[in-house]
Amino acid sequence: MTDSKPARYGDTQGSALPRRLLAIALGALAIATVAAIAVVGYQRFATAEVKGELYGYEVLDDQTVSVKFSVTRSDPSSPAACIVRVRSSDGSETGRREVLIPPSESATVQVTTTVKSSQQPAMGDVYGCGSDVPDYLRSP
Repeated sequence: MTDSKPARYGDTQGSALPRRLLAIALGALAIATVAAIAVVGYQRFATAEVKGELYGYEVLDDQTVSVKFSVTRSDPSSPAACIVRVRSSDGSETGRREVLIPPSESATVQVTTTVKSSQQPAMGDVYGCGSDVPDYLRSP
């Protein structure tokens, strides 16, 4: 019985090169995919179009807080919206309000608003701001 290795196992000489090329191509594809995801993530999350910063707050009574904050926009000619909230002494959110920031000529504007609370308020803060203004906040 004469079985030759190539007949039994196949020709191994020509198969190493396509496997190596396949591994290199898959590695390059993986690197390109990771780079694309990193670029999109950086563009989307690295620079905020609208930024809200708390200046201060004042507890007016056992249900109301006055919150003073600044809003900085990359495009001040576009409206923005900010969510301002009240928190109780245990840190839980007890009230919130969405505030329309109309277009202006200045990139940074100061805003003061009042927020009602369902419990004894301890502090007010700015939850966040964005350029996506809901329809119900826009002027008719």
